[in-house]
Amino acid sequence: MAEDHVDQLLAQWARQRPDLDCSPMGVLGRVARMAAIAGREVSDELKECGLLGSDFDILATLRRAGGPLTPTALYQSAMLSSGAMTARLDKLELRGLIERQAAPDDRRSLLVNLTETGLALIDQAVERHVANERRLLAPLNREEQVQLAALLKRWLLENE
Repeated sequence: MAEDHVDQLLAQWARQRPDLDCSPMGVLGRVARMAAIAGREVSDELKECGLLGSDFDILATLRRAGGPLTPTALYQSAMLSSGAMTARLDKLELRGLIERQAAPDDRRSLLVNLTETGLALIDQAVERHVANERRLLAPLNREEQVQLAALLKRWLLENE
């Protein structure tokens, strides 16, 4: 099998510190590199749709919810601060992708909903996003993808 960048780093460590088992670096280094590459590729794909990653997260959260959400529910789901969420919502509203309206049961609370334009955009962006992720995972067959997902899930359940 061909060597990757992490193999080279591990070989250097083995020469300099043969007493130290650096194999964890092999796993976590590759996960970090994979995340960086995938993040770049996903970001580039979203830019082609006219979206930033945080815009995509907000629109996708609204799409998955199937109906209006409060800004609080959105920022908790998207892991943005309240102030950052307000700024993102302002920009999305200016673009005509979302609308904010008073909650029927509490006029002090707002609900955020996709507009028809926002719905069409997020549906297109999600389709492109999934196709891009499929392309990124193509070096692994379906069984390997399932195995990798299960291993990562197990790690996350233990560490999150």
